[in-house]
Amino acid sequence: MTTGFFDGIAPVRFEGAESDNPLAFHHYDPDVMVLGKRMEDHLRFAVAWWHAFAWEGGDPFGGPTFVRPWHPQDSMEAARRKADAAFEMFDILGQPFYCWHDADIRPEQGSFADNLARLDEIVDYIADKTRGAKARCLWGTANLFSHRRFMAGAATNPDPDVFAFAAATVKSCLDATHRLGGQNYVLWGGREGYETLLNTDLAREQDQMGRFLAMVVDHKHKIGFEGTILVEPKPQEPSKHQYDYDVATCIGFLRKYGLEGEVKLNIEQGHAILAGHSFEHEIALAVAEGMFGSIDMNRNDYQSGWDTDQFPNNVPEVALAYYHVLKGGGFTTGGTNFDAKLRRQSLDAEDLIAAHVGAMDVCARGLKAAAAMLADGGLEQALSERYAGWERAEAQAMLHGDLDSIARRVLAEGINPEPRSGRQERLENYVNRFV
Repeated sequence: MTTGFFDGIAPVRFEGAESDNPLAFHHYDPDVMVLGKRMEDHLRFAVAWWHAFAWEGGDPFGGPTFVRPWHPQDSMEAARRKADAAFEMFDILGQPFYCWHDADIRPEQGSFADNLARLDEIVDYIADKTRGAKARCLWGTANLFSHRRFMAGAATNPDPDVFAFAAATVKSCLDATHRLGGQNYVLWGGREGYETLLNTDLAREQDQMGRFLAMVVDHKHKIGFEGTILVEPKPQEPSKHQYDYDVATCIGFLRKYGLEGEVKLNIEQGHAILAGHSFEHEIALAVAEGMFGSIDMNRNDYQSGWDTDQFPNNVPEVALAYYHVLKGGGFTTGGTNFDAKLRRQSLDAEDLIAAHVGAMDVCARGLKAAAAMLADGGLEQALSERYAGWERAEAQAMLHGDLDSIARRVLAEGINPEPRSGRQERLENYVNRFV
């Protein structure tokens, strides 16, 4: 059934950099080969159900601005209409994947039993639509942060009944993701943190969170879900102190609870910035520790200081992100999910298409630049030269020695090193040649 929302908008095609068509791809050509793989298979784009369809245009200072054919989102009829619109947009964009929370695809019913019934109903509906479409489920997740029951957390809540409600909800969403053939399942602890230590038992809450995640992993194996379990780092907002603050914090948490071999990370650009890092830093760290899984691609307004979830438009930043993705072997089950939303003044269906078209072009340009840098090898050569001293036998032996033996060598050889240039500006100029 057509919703009429996207009437008059033709499927988006690649027309090249010389085209002036605002609803054409200028750089994203899904079939072009990059490092021996189709561009589409490298990037693995996904549409975020929550921002593209469920978000109504509100912000902390004002209510909804969007009027969609599926509003208000309080019935199964509206949920089906929203799903119809979603697949219309997937077809227009040629997107290979989509991502969702349970609260995005079904109305909130209040009780778990009613939520489960509505989730089962809409998942059957989406599964039917998926069978006749290109787009597949990249990942599903549970919204354990919007409803007032989760105001003090889900897995970390002081009330065991909230923990139980959250666990039952995640089970239902993991089951649904499995039914839809999802390639990953994501847990974002939007309220897994605290506002004040005056009423918080840190050790207890983190133990609860660790046990909760272990049960998710156990259920994954019980039902035969072959996808990847992902945790998404997020600092501060909305809780003042988040237990999943950044990649390093999450890695430490996973190792503490023995989950490092079972869980990987879904890394968001906006979250990286809020944590005081760069996007490429977070990706590179996850790759280095063998825990990289997937990315949420967006950007923040650097003048606002909060998570504005805007579509990406910074090619150099995106290029460095994909450089580390490619250097780490590329995506396996993960992909590039546009966790990005329109500005609340961008009201039209065409705005929603244009936003994704531009973002896909930015990512395509970034990918091509990243691939060209890898093929050229300039950054790798610079790294090799900078650390060349560590390849010498005496340097390797030093790592297996002790302080006494090192001190004797320094005295015997009269070692008194002079600093060597890190050549940062030259390397920045090198990157700029490609972007």
